[in-house]
Amino acid sequence: MIHKSDLTIRAMSERDYPYMAKWLNDDLVIEYYGPSLTLEQVIAKYGPRINGEHYVKPCIVEYRDKPIAYMQYYRTPKEQSKFYGYPKEESIFGIDQFIGEPKLWSKGLGTQMISALLEFLSSKLDVSKVVLDVKRTNLQAIKCYKKCGFLIVKELEDTHLLMEWAKA
Repeated sequence: MIHKSDLTIRAMSERDYPYMAKWLNDDLVIEYYGPSLTLEQVIAKYGPRINGEHYVKPCIVEYRDKPIAYMQYYRTPKEQSKFYGYPKEESIFGIDQFIGEPKLWSKGLGTQMISALLEFLSSKLDVSKVVLDVKRTNLQAIKCYKKCGFLIVKELEDTHLLMEWAKA
């Protein structure tokens, strides 16, 4: 799907379930992405996405041909757009991601993978606005998102911030 230097972003498949189960049971990962999921729960949640039965498009990021991260993108449902304060007729995409191998954190890979996905969304799908929400305590992720052009646009009711990227 997307190749950039040592990174590849590809569609998630059933062979990725064990990676997701491993990552979603790592205490550092679930602190920010949570909650913990068993292999069976991973299959139940991500199976419909892999099979195209859900609006979310799941992806796996490989670094030097090894799976290291999860990303997803989707057209934001109208209810979610309304919650965020956007007009219902505005077409907005959302993204979520995490690097599942904490030893690879703080190496610039998050910035590379998010930038690559934003380039794909804007050039191939003509997306002009992307949002994400992030825990306000996840300073490392916020710094990464800002490097990719996201701005904090709103404090959400819970412990999250809404960040927005707009095509120039």
